[in-house]
This record gives sequence, C-alpha cells and structure tokens, in this order.
Amino acid sequence: MWSLKSAQNLASSTTLSEDNLYSEDSGDGHGFADLIKRSDIEAVVIALPIINQPAYIRQALTAGKHVLSEKPIAENVEDAQDLISWYHTTVDTTRVFWSVAENYRYLNSFDYARRQLQCLGRIGPPNKPSPPGSIDTSHKQASSRPMYPYTKSVTDQNPVRPAGTDTPWRKTPTHQGGFLLDGGVHFAAALRLLLGPSDPIVRLSAYTTQLQPHLPPVDTVAASLQTQSGATGTFSLSFGTSLRDCEWVVACKGGCVRVSLLGAVPTVTTIVVGGGESGEEKKEQVEVANERTGVPPEVRKWTEALVAGRRNDRQMPEEALADLELVSGWIFRSAIVIVILYSSPSPSSTPTGCEG
Repeated sequence: MWSLKSAQNLASSTTLSEDNLYSEDSGDGHGFADLIKRSDIEAVVIALPIINQPAYIRQALTAGKHVLSEKPIAENVEDAQDLISWYHTTVDTTRVFWSVAENYRYLNSFDYARRQLQCLGRIGPPNKPSPPGSIDTSHKQASSRPMYPYTKSVTDQNPVRPAGTDTPWRKTPTHQGGFLLDGGVHFAAALRLLLGPSDPIVRLSAYTTQLQPHLPPVDTVAASLQTQSGATGTFSLSFGTSLRDCEWVVACKGGCVRVSLLGAVPTVTTIVVGGGESGEEKKEQVEVANERTGVPPEVRKWTEALVAGRRNDRQMPEEALADLELVSGWIFRSAIVIVILYSSPSPSSTPTGCEG
C-alpha cells in the first residue's frame, strides 16, 4: 500500500495481521522491495498516481512478479514506449507477464454492442474494400457525460466535487492533459473496442478547454476523427460540464448501434436498415447489465490467464499504448496524423450470431 494508514484501513476488514502490512512508511522490512522478495507472492496489482507507477512496475517485473498496473500506461506516449521496450528487452516475457488494466474493455454493454456492429457491414466508404465482419461507417460518433457529473444541492450553490477528482496529484498534475488524460483513456478504450481492430483512427483535430478550476490544465475536449479507411466522426468528452449524458453511437452500412450508460442498467439499441425503396427499419433495445464498473471481471480475467500460463490479450501494454496515443491526440488539439504504434490483430473469422 502507498501508506501504512491506508493499509491498516484495508486490513481492518480482513484477517491480515500487522506483520503482513507493507507500505512506504512501515519501516525496515515492510517496504515494497521487501514485499516482492517474498516467494509466496507471484503477482501484484499496482494502482498508484501516474508519475509513481513506472518505477514500481520495473521493480516488480525485475523480481519476476506478474504485474497488473493501473491505466494509463504512462504519463505520455514516449514514456510508454520506453517502458514497453524495456519490458521486451529486459524481462522474459514468456514467463513474466505485464498487463495494463482497463475496466471499460470488460463492460458487457460494449461487448454486446461490438457483436451487433459486426453484423452490420464493412469498414469505410463503399468504394474501399474491407474485410468481412467489420463495420462500415460514413459517420461515427461518440459522446459522453462526465464519468462523475457535477451537481448542485438545494442549499449550496457550489458544485459538489466527486470523490477522486480532488486528490492532490490530480489538482496539480505532472502529466499533460490532467484528468482528461487520466480518465479519458477509459473512453478511448471503449471507442476503439466499438470500432474494432481493422480500421483504427489515424487522423484527428480537437479543441480543449478547462471548465473546473481544480481540474487543470484541461477537462473538456471536442474532436473530429478519421479512420484508416476514410470514415469520419466526432467525439466529445467533459469531466467538468453540468451535462448528464453518456452515449456512443456508431452508424454502419447496414444500420447503427447506440450504447447508453445512463440509468440503472445500460441499454444498447440496434437499428437495422432495410433494403429496397421502403427502407424498412428494425429496432431493438435491450438492457445489458455490467458487472459493476468492469473491475471485478477485469481482475478475474487477469488471474485466470495467469493460472493458464498466459497473458490476457485485452490487457497487453500495447493496447494501453494505443489508448494513450488517442487521448494524447485529443490533448494536442491541432490537426495531426496519428502514427499507428499498435493495432489489435484483426478477427480471424466471421462473427457468429449474425442473422443473414
């Protein structure tokens, strides 16, 4: 744990003894270096402020421990590349697995929406060939409300600051983009999951601004995106606005899919466009419950993969790098071309469950 106090608070609800508590202020024999020397410890979860994580990741991997580190992978793309390069050149990657957490990749609502999209057409404009089982979009749009929306009480006109956004390292971030980078990677991961691996975003332009004084330097972005095939779309995200909305819409050749995280249970709406002059449409809306925030299945899939002697593909550091690359593009704001540092392998087979 980062501090003895936090370790003690956690231990109070468990059967752990004081001898099994480790923190940076616990004294000799109970620091992180001592923890990873234990032969009965095979894997560690590292969830620290962004600036502090790389050193602990290196220590744990060097000690031969499997690591699940918190998103984002690093403060910036360059540091992420350096860390990945170090991992592949220094550590036996066939035996010691480094994974990066991203709970949005384990939300059932996005998995269901992706399967629906795979049934609706090919990628890109109609004059460009695309592999089967992907999405063909003349318009792709994703818009989100803040993950932690701001509200006003009846008696207090000051915005209520949600837990987690008022921490010192977020109020005075060392990383470019602040909370927009820290929290934005969730939405980048969700967007990449919906669009699929065959048609990555390669160009964007964006405007950013800061609405909340305690979330510097920026907390809001509006971006225009273009994929490798030429499909275009828009994306907006704010952690500082009063708007309550959390929605992704992807339009394809054969219809569109809308994911909404508002409400007690997320909904996924699929509209299939009919052929011929009538243009009949088939609309279906289903509730797709997520397992909490996606963290429980994320950690479970990580441990299941370790027991099987492998790494979960959705948790590869290269996936986290691709998320960070996209968010960094938003923060840079001006029109840029994204160098594809990593692209997920394309599906090897046509999706199942699609009606003819």
